[in-house]
Amino acid sequence: MNARNIIEETARDAYGRLISYLTLNWRDIEAVEDALADAFVAALESWPRAGIPDKPESWLLAVAKRKLIDRARRERVSERAMPALIALSEESQQMSSTDTAFPDERLNMLFLCTHPAIDQSIRTPLMLQTVLGMDASRIASAFVVKPSTMGQRLTRAKAKIRTERLTFAMPDAEELPHRLDAVLEAIYAVYGSGWDDLTGVDPRRKGLVHEAIYLGKLLANYLPDEPEVQGLLALMLHCEARREARIDASGSYIPLSEQDTTRWSTLMIMEAERCLRIASQSKRIGRFQLLAAIQSVHAQRARTGVIEWKEIALLYEGLAQLSPTIGVLVGRAAAVAEGYGMERGFALLESMPRDKIVSYQPYWALTAHLHMQLGRHEEARLAYSRAIGLCEDPSIRQFLYQQANQI
Repeated sequence: MNARNIIEETARDAYGRLISYLTLNWRDIEAVEDALADAFVAALESWPRAGIPDKPESWLLAVAKRKLIDRARRERVSERAMPALIALSEESQQMSSTDTAFPDERLNMLFLCTHPAIDQSIRTPLMLQTVLGMDASRIASAFVVKPSTMGQRLTRAKAKIRTERLTFAMPDAEELPHRLDAVLEAIYAVYGSGWDDLTGVDPRRKGLVHEAIYLGKLLANYLPDEPEVQGLLALMLHCEARREARIDASGSYIPLSEQDTTRWSTLMIMEAERCLRIASQSKRIGRFQLLAAIQSVHAQRARTGVIEWKEIALLYEGLAQLSPTIGVLVGRAAAVAEGYGMERGFALLESMPRDKIVSYQPYWALTAHLHMQLGRHEEARLAYSRAIGLCEDPSIRQFLYQQANQI
């Protein structure tokens, strides 16, 4: 593998760890991002000529710290700050020459991004960009805002961390649920971004699934008694257990209800069920536990050969009361249609707010499916056309084409 490929791989794998480690000491995210960008440029210039270092991440860390120190000297930071920065630089040099790896500070950084001084609406986007490496345009798309607007919001949030010198401190018992929710949402958003890349062709999403599960496990070890942490981990593991069954040998998408259960990972399913059992002991139900429970019912098909749609519909009903997002409402309609009849499911789809479903692809895919099942072929064609136009994944788009061609 050549130097450029190693640099690209290191950027994907270590960017979040490097940003978090540096930011927790420096408190200026934009300065850290600039310094790390300069370090990658230096690597592009140096590694092809001098060779790839034994520890690429430590090399980048040391260069980024030197860039920060140079910047501090130019800006004449306080005399008290400079010795600390020099000590950090010496520490990174020691890491480069030993087997010591720099600590993964992303969990700390996630909670820094939920500081009460940071506006609640920007906490999850800030985590997605700074800690988990998603670019602003993808974050803007996920939050249905213009990239320029999202960029401005992120810049303001970073400036607040710098100017107010916000520090990390674990929230107390009363504050924890409010700050923990944003952390869980960010980890789940990263998992979802990686999961949506069905064929694994988008280099920007490579490794996101594994990173999200790793952070979920890290959080579960840190907060073992928080049921929603266990619920999120169970949800991701249940979904990940089915990864190999999502596409066939030709790369075509296979819906969950039609997947070959022998291709599911039994070990992951068992681990997910263990997380759910731990969560149930708290007697505090939450969104991620219910989502994981739905996936648990699907997983039972590997043992029973059937899908208990009425049980899934009941879980979705509870989820809709707790968290009536558009995704939950569409999922409930699908489960009700399978468990209680297509007409009842379609009635739930029809009751959804029009402004919420205009650009939501799963809504149109389910609408098309139910129209087809009810014999309304022209309506099904129109809905399939809408779903295909909104679909980003080529495998799912091809599946929708095939369904539409059966009408």
